[in-house]
Amino acid sequence: MVKARRHQRILDIVRSKPIKTQEDLAEELAREGIAVTQATISRDIKELRLIKAPVGDGSYRYTIPVDRNIEDINRRIERVFREAVMSIEDSENMVVVKTLEGAAQAVGAIIDDLDWPEVVGSLAGDDTILVVVKSAESTPEVMARFNKFRR
Repeated sequence: MVKARRHQRILDIVRSKPIKTQEDLAEELAREGIAVTQATISRDIKELRLIKAPVGDGSYRYTIPVDRNIEDINRRIERVFREAVMSIEDSENMVVVKTLEGAAQAVGAIIDDLDWPEVVGSLAGDDTILVVVKSAESTPEVMARFNKFRR
């Protein structure tokens, strides 16, 4: 689960700061208390499929490809669901996802990335995520998709 959390932090950092080198990324992670080796950063960049894009002054920065497709998101959520999700239950138009301690934020962010039209939003704590579904009729479909990720 450490890897999923680190990946989420990397994506957040790349979205919010101009990261030009692997060293810049390692320094940002270190500021957050996440120590990584250069080999780990390199592997993470490859797994997240980050690319270098021109900034405009002749330099480049890491960015998230615009064409990140649903297959990439699905692979990521399947891995995280298998590793971190302990249970999934529903009630009316809500789904409660229980995770390993400390994993709910990372899993919640991945659920948000799915951008399913049936889902209004999610709220993550330390080990629990509340997913609000637009209608009770859509809840079984959302549950089925979540459970599919756990296989």
